Amino acid sequence: MSVTAPSAGPPARSGKAAALGWLLTIGLNVVAPIVTYNTLTEDHGWSEFSALLLSSAWPVLDTAVMAAWRRKVDEFAVVTLVFLVITAVVSLVGAHTARALLVKDSGVTGLFGLLCLGTLLAPRPLMFYFGRKFATDGTPESTTWWNGMWQYEGFRSTMRTMTLVWGVAYVAEALTRIALAYALPTDTMVVLSPVMIYGVLAALGVWTAWFGRRRAAEGARRAAEAEAAAAATAA
Repeated sequence: MSVTAPSAGPPARSGKAAALGWLLTIGLNVVAPIVTYNTLTEDHGWSEFSALLLSSAWPVLDTAVMAAWRRKVDEFAVVTLVFLVITAVVSLVGAHTARALLVKDSGVTGLFGLLCLGTLLAPRPLMFYFGRKFATDGTPESTTWWNGMWQYEGFRSTMRTMTLVWGVAYVAEALTRIALAYALPTDTMVVLSPVMIYGVLAALGVWTAWFGRRRAAEGARRAAEAEAAAAATAA
């Protein structure tokens, strides 16, 4: 994720540390929960709630591994855990018809959007932590560099704007899918719902990369103008 940055760039990335960190992150936060959930529900007859509850143990393990390895809590794993908890809670609410399940799926993404918006009131918004996960290799040097970027107003504005856009987009996506769940046949929504979920995610990813590059370019331009003005004054 590109961001508005000062002239001093990030430290060199450690390919080995980044690769190992991502293997752990993807394996324990994405692959393991999905495999666990599918195995328990399809092969062993577990309820959705029980399977989700046990699946949430993997992000907890990831948090423990990262805390022991790098002596810090991995916010990405924490958010994944929160997302799984939200999904488990929502799955218990109301009826269990096909339409109700579609509405519940929308509720999960809507709650994630509200989570994004809620963090705008926190000292640092959610995209700051997501950005640190994607823009650094997790080493102390790169983490310290990313944390130090918070002192720059342009960086803070970029993180807050990204968080706002993600939050609004997911709340709007959830409301739209809930409305469509009642307006369209269930078999149509079964196909359309995942398309909307991943379509919005892809659109947000593209927009985030574009917006980050634009803000970085603006920051570099302003820095160059300030240096030129300072040189002219000195001359």
